[in-house]
Formats: sequence, structure tokens, C-alpha cells
Amino acid sequence: MTLSSNSPAAVRTVPRLNSLGLPKPPAETRVVVAMSGGVDSSVVAAMLKEEGYDVVGITLQLYDHGAALAKKGACCAGRDIHDARRVAEAMGFPHYVLDYENRFRETVIDEFADSYLAGATPVPCIRCNERVKFQDLLETARELEADCMATGHYIRRLEGPLGPELHMAADPRRDQSYFLFTTTREQLAFLRFPLGHLKSKAETRALAARYGLPVADKPDSQDICFVPDGNYAALIEKLRPGAAEPGEIVDLEGRVLGRHQGVIRYTVGQRRGLGLSGTTEPLYVVRLDPEKRQVVVGPRAALRTRIVPVAEVNWIGDGAFTDRPEWEAAVRVRSTRPPAPALIRPLGERRAEVELLEPEEGVAPGQACVFYERDGTRVLGGGWITRRG
Repeated sequence: MTLSSNSPAAVRTVPRLNSLGLPKPPAETRVVVAMSGGVDSSVVAAMLKEEGYDVVGITLQLYDHGAALAKKGACCAGRDIHDARRVAEAMGFPHYVLDYENRFRETVIDEFADSYLAGATPVPCIRCNERVKFQDLLETARELEADCMATGHYIRRLEGPLGPELHMAADPRRDQSYFLFTTTREQLAFLRFPLGHLKSKAETRALAARYGLPVADKPDSQDICFVPDGNYAALIEKLRPGAAEPGEIVDLEGRVLGRHQGVIRYTVGQRRGLGLSGTTEPLYVVRLDPEKRQVVVGPRAALRTRIVPVAEVNWIGDGAFTDRPEWEAAVRVRSTRPPAPALIRPLGERRAEVELLEPEEGVAPGQACVFYERDGTRVLGGGWITRRG
């Protein structure tokens, strides 16, 4: 017998998707929420719990718990672990603390120190997302039989014609896409970012107040979590004794203008704290030469860069990264700058040359160069800025 298209047996039942885009009721959907103890991830956990999801909160202990207790404004410190636990208790879902101190030291802190010693300006928050949160923690979420993992990042995951896409947050002031360019397609399929559509941080705090969360008025952390006082040089000296060797401050022609107390105390683009007198114009750090122990300074015009070499490219756009020899895009070379027009030229699966259509100042090795759609919000990937050969 042939079934007609109007026959009840011929009608397929399409599972209804829940708010996380999964084909099952919230009560049957387990979500692991990465909780830092701050207001953002706390709101995500509370929001999903209120919607009826099977929420499991996980907080990572990333460095010495005892030492962390006295540090304010640092994520994943003792106070923050306590705050995450309080939120879980208030909302009635399980919460676990995982000791990732050794992993964090090996994959994030050590590289941070070595990068500074090599004269680069690293971004450890990206490495933490790449190597700890979106790798080890995501695997833990799978082991807990979670259907997905949610975080408090301000970024959007949108369904495109070829699968999930990564897009900038609705609020450009809170957008964290620069720090998440290493997210892979496989990770993106498992991740959710419930705050990406919010128009302001005030909305997040209003939600925290509505849920009665004890962290509703908690200040945002401003510094790198393991350097809460912002004194990078002191940390590197502690990790790498003898790292702060004195040397010369020289101009672009190699003339000695003064002395410094360690290359690790300087970054490209820096103007203040050079300790130089008698110069006729303001001078900026143009580059660092750790082998010669030199800080090279010059006029502001010397900071302008047009060609940016990029390595370790992660591509999450459509097709293969090397499909075209060159294309137009927008790129961000600092987290605090908006995307700017550029040409991207692949030099292989993991390397590229980026040409900025308008030169930018302070482009530094060790920073990220993130690729975006030319006139859109989609994140296409990115790579790490290297020294020009």
C-alpha cells in the first residue's frame, strides 16, 4: 500500500528545539556551566536553571588557592570559588571545583613568561580558553554526559547554512570575540553563549538582581587572573630568576639613549616610564630585542604597521582557508580596537600575511590578529602575530 502525503503515517514528527537549539525538553538536557564566580557566568547558570535545564556548575581552580584568597579582582581565585558555590546553593544545582593548577601553569603561565622573555606581548586569556576551558573543561563536560557547555562570554553562536557560526556580541563594548578566535568547529557545536544577545552589562546585572544572586553587584575583574596587581615583570622575575637583566635603550639607528632595568618591563607602543631626557620629540617603544637586551625607541610614526605576519591560524569560515589566494576581510590586532579593513593572503594552512589597508600603531608580536567578515559580525578565525622575517 502506498501512503498518501495526507496520511497520518506519512507525517514526520520533527522534535521541537529547546532554547539551546537541542531537540529535547530542558529537563532532559544537561548543561555544564563554566562558572568563574563573576556575575556573567552566574547569570547564565541561574537563567538555565530557571528555564528547567539540568544544570551542573564547574569552577576551575587555576592557581594556589591559599595565595588566591587575598587577591581581589582575579577570576578563579578563592573568593570567586566561594561566590560560585553560593550561587549554586541559592539556585539549587550541583557545583564542583576542579584543580587545574598544574595544567594551567604548564599551558598558560609558563608560556606567558617565556613570551615576555622573547620580547612578545602575550594574551594569556586566549590560551586559557583554547587549552583549558574549551579543551580540558569541555572534555570533562562530555564525561559528565552533558549535552552542551555554556559560558558567560559575550559572543553569539548563530546557526548558519553550513552549521553553527561565531559572531560578535550584540553589545560592541562587551564583545569578547577577540579572545575566542581559537574556538574550533567541533567545540562550537558543543558550546553555548546565552549572554551574547544582551545589549548592555546593565541587563546582565538586572537579571542577577531578579534571580537574587549574591554576586549581582560584584565588580568585573580587570586584570589577568594570575597577575591581579598588573605587575607582570614581578611575576616573570619570580618564575624566571635573572630575567630582568639591564640593557640599553637605543634609537632606530642604534644610538644609545639610556639604560633600562629589563626588557620584560616594556611593551611595544609604550611611551611612559622610559626615563629618557633631552629628547626633542616624544619617543615610543618600537620593538624589543631580548637577544641584545635592547629596547628600541622611535617617533610615533615608526609604530605604524601595514604588513602583519600571522601564524597558528585557526579557520572557522566556510570552505578551506587556502581556497583563495587573497580576499578582503576586517581584522582586529588589539582587543581594544574595532575591526579594520584588510587583505588576507594565506601562506599555507596555518600561516598568512595580513595587509592593513590603513596602517595601525603598536602591532606587537604575541598579540592576536582576528579575522571577521568584511561588512558583518561573523568571526572567521585568526592567528598569532609574529615578527617579520
